[in-house]
Amino acid sequence: MGESRAVFVLGAAPYATMLGFALLVYFLVYPWIVYIKDSKGLRQFPNMSLFSGMSDLPFILVAHGGARSAYLAKLHKDEPVIRIGPNSLSVGRVAAIKDIYGRGVPCTKDESYELTATKHYHLADVVDKPEHARKRRVLSAAYSLKTLENWEHKVADKVQRLIAQWDPRCTSPPMGNMPPGPEELTVDVRAWTNFFTLDAIADIGLSERLGFLDQGHDRVTGEFLNGHTEEFNLRECLYPTAHKQSLLLWSYDWYKVLDKLSNIIPFYRRMAKSGRGWDAIVLRRSNLRLNRYVAGEKTDDFFQALMEDKNGNQHQLEWDEVVAEVNIMMNAGSVTTAIAITNALHQLLVHRDVLAKLREELDAVLEPDEAIAPYDKVKHLPYLRACLDESLRLNPPTTYGLPRKTLRGTSIGISALVAHRDETAYPEAEKFIPERFLGEKGKDLQSAFIAFSAGARGCIGRNISYLEQTVLIGFKMRRLETMNHLLGEMPVKLWRRVRDAECN
Repeated sequence: MGESRAVFVLGAAPYATMLGFALLVYFLVYPWIVYIKDSKGLRQFPNMSLFSGMSDLPFILVAHGGARSAYLAKLHKDEPVIRIGPNSLSVGRVAAIKDIYGRGVPCTKDESYELTATKHYHLADVVDKPEHARKRRVLSAAYSLKTLENWEHKVADKVQRLIAQWDPRCTSPPMGNMPPGPEELTVDVRAWTNFFTLDAIADIGLSERLGFLDQGHDRVTGEFLNGHTEEFNLRECLYPTAHKQSLLLWSYDWYKVLDKLSNIIPFYRRMAKSGRGWDAIVLRRSNLRLNRYVAGEKTDDFFQALMEDKNGNQHQLEWDEVVAEVNIMMNAGSVTTAIAITNALHQLLVHRDVLAKLREELDAVLEPDEAIAPYDKVKHLPYLRACLDESLRLNPPTTYGLPRKTLRGTSIGISALVAHRDETAYPEAEKFIPERFLGEKGKDLQSAFIAFSAGARGCIGRNISYLEQTVLIGFKMRRLETMNHLLGEMPVKLWRRVRDAECN
């Protein structure tokens, strides 16, 4: 028995040696040859790290550190272009925005969008330009400003429900400069803001009342393809889905393999399970709305626009395509706005002088008894919009550089966090200065502002995001006082604001 085992080992040894040699050539020798040959001329750009010109691994490791874009921002202070992978460049100057993301440029979305897409692409991950144009035509009516104002009452309804939850949680004003006690931190702003955006986008998109604001939690039913239903915490399913992709995506050739192998590790396996839960939640929402549509219900929402045009003509989309569009609507339509609102609240709490100016502007246009700021009254307030844009500039909800493929096949992108710190466009870029977005200078800055990306592939839902941000920030800053305590879950002490006019 021992002799046969020895013969087997000796017989396998040459194959193991050949395999080891092949792996050595593939992972070390071949990348080195490609790097030295430099057929695309990328060696002229400084590497992010010593081995970035030969491997994507350094960038993946930086991504796992959780501060990828902040790390690039530091490097870009000295270098306008940095090589972050064998075939990938990061650009750090706003002057390149038009050339990469502008209308009519030859750059297309790169392979990363196809790698993470499902069978049917949605508007955000479709690469083919004619197909993107078709999708955008179908959805443009739903996202127009005219349609948006028809949905204002849905956002106002969610603000009213938020008031019903926050008013009872208000505490007495603080005594001097004493910090609040733990029992006074009655509101987790991050959680409630997310409940608000999720409830709002479900109503705007599907005319569905999720009820998160009423219930104070995000428990919801999901449905799998086999018809099995299960209860999930929506946010626990939503956020890990994108997190896993952001950690593993950067090696395009190996992403599919890494995505599967990583599930051996509990950390990644939990994220994969969360992703399946998110898909089930989206499918359940889509099926429920389809049943109402088939039953003849006509509602003014995103789903209706997916199914037919304003004249009632059917779009004849495949069902999987409809589900894909509902998926990105609920995902991007809630997450980015919740992040934007939370960051804006934080900036206003820290910069009390800015908050005072904003309140003067709000008090000048709103009646004393208006608990909810009507969108028609606040949508054109210059200082409110400047505060929102300056917060989005400093803390864009999506920070990584949305990658585009050049004609020579190189992946290139500009991180919004990096671009928004380009001192040529934004002097004192690390400071919160809303005034930079006022007047003609503010209009000129829009070409350097990519919180919603830019060009034909810019975020189609930016108007909805501004609607929700404007109405909620207007309500919050005019009605309530708050003392920031901790970031993370962001618990705060909340109390009702007393305006000077109310004291007279």
